[in-house]
Amino acid sequence: MAMKIRLARGGSKKRPFYRIVAADSRMPRDGRFIEKLGTYNPLLPKDSEERVKMNMERVQYWLGEGAQPTDRISRMLEAAGVLDKKERNNPNKAKPGKKAQERLEEKAAKAAAAEEAAAEAAAAPAEEAPVEEAPAEEAPAEAPAEETTEE
Repeated sequence: MAMKIRLARGGSKKRPFYRIVAADSRMPRDGRFIEKLGTYNPLLPKDSEERVKMNMERVQYWLGEGAQPTDRISRMLEAAGVLDKKERNNPNKAKPGKKAQERLEEKAAKAAAAEEAAAEAAAAPAEEAPVEEAPAEEAPAEAPAEETTEE
């Protein structure tokens, strides 16, 4: 018989409340269990002592009997100092979602296109610039001179 220490949900809709139970792993989540080991109320603040209550002697007994805690229960036991902390690695947590990755790709494509356009614009006027600048400089120089003489 594979034993588990797990949460059994109680409480009404949108108001969860959990019993921490030792149960056969083949039984339904909220179904038959062998012993109630404590309670967990996620609606209370994290620093509240009433949030997680466990009968540690019985938890130790069931762990000694070979009961496997679920991930959530093992985290609670780690916080209580009963179990050693496991090194967890979730490399996908830091990655952005599909939509964000698509937006980044679009942004990178637009930036690359803008850089190419800027590079082409910088390269083309650089060749033609001396030809264009000479008349442009002469025209404004003549215009103010004409205006000053007319006044």
